[in-house]
Amino acid sequence: MREARDAVAPGVPPTVDLGAAALAEEEASRILHICNACRYCEGFCAVFPAMTRRLEFAPAQVHYLANLCHNCGACLHACQYAPPHEFGVNVPRTLARVRLHTYARNAWPRALGALYARNGLLTSLALAAGIALFLVLALARHGALLAAVPGADFYQVFPHGLMATMFGAAFAWALLALGVGVASFWRDIDDDPSGLPRPDLPALGDAAGAVATLRYLGGGHGEGCNNSDDRFSLARRHAHQAMMYGFVLCFAATSVATIYHYLLHLEAPYAYTSLPVLLGSGGGLLMLLGGGGLLVLNLRRHALQGDPAQRPMDLGFIALLLLVAGTGLALAAWRATAAMPALLALHLGCVMALFLTLPYGKFAHAPLRAAALLHWAIERRQPLRLGLAED
Repeated sequence: MREARDAVAPGVPPTVDLGAAALAEEEASRILHICNACRYCEGFCAVFPAMTRRLEFAPAQVHYLANLCHNCGACLHACQYAPPHEFGVNVPRTLARVRLHTYARNAWPRALGALYARNGLLTSLALAAGIALFLVLALARHGALLAAVPGADFYQVFPHGLMATMFGAAFAWALLALGVGVASFWRDIDDDPSGLPRPDLPALGDAAGAVATLRYLGGGHGEGCNNSDDRFSLARRHAHQAMMYGFVLCFAATSVATIYHYLLHLEAPYAYTSLPVLLGSGGGLLMLLGGGGLLVLNLRRHALQGDPAQRPMDLGFIALLLLVAGTGLALAAWRATAAMPALLALHLGCVMALFLTLPYGKFAHAPLRAAALLHWAIERRQPLRLGLAED
């Protein structure tokens, strides 16, 4: 591993701190060897049974196991070798540090991998405020900032074509960057492409079920995570579910509104009882509940869980999601008032900031973890390969 710290790894962006990445991988390998000998936590989550199928932990395998980890904390609180023991086994923090390097390593374009280290709370809020301020000043220049809009028509404030082009391009860029990153990650963790079959329906169903139910946020005994102490709680799982399904409902609202506009020729604004508004309002409320819960839990997290250096990135992502949900609900509530143009500018600024930071912030953990879960769903259905551990 010393040589790895001194060499430039092929295909890794120059902005990635290779020394820090190699040290994190080396520490993870050390800890995984200890866990592989102990196996007390073997039934806790997908990480440990996947770990027991290996005797050695090369960087590709460490990247895979790190992204299987949901940071539930159960293994830390159950471990007899956790700090202050001289072995210093801290699986959640160690794998969290490795995960950050996998985000940067698989970023696209690769040169933007360094943004993960800078995409913190201040950056997220400044970007949202900057874009919103630009839109507010544009409205003020045209005397439309505090003017009542007939029919509460958003497109009289900002033309539909302009909004569709700007936000469609930003969202398409985010999807492209995330998709390329996931493909790169899949190639990285599949250290023996000839030995793992392609995904089949059972594996896809298993992985989709794990993602949809957040199966591994149930904790080691199914009673929940250890967030701030040894007590189990399902609060983190429920907060993640509320945020995830709220985000899905908001995306569904936008998709339905797009169908209304382009296929059915029904133009906004839509009634409060219409499907787009109901989906968006429900999604916004769930995002507020989930985001508020995640914020409280993050601030109360046990000091040994997770990587403290990544907390600004975590908080920045939560803050953007809360702002998008809050401004969206406020816009829906006061869309028929003179405050609508200003609220629209603020909401659009938050949405644009979220789209621009999606591929280079905490959201990256979602597609990479889904890919790791799919890899595990395939792997667990295969016989142990030559050179791996025996059952």
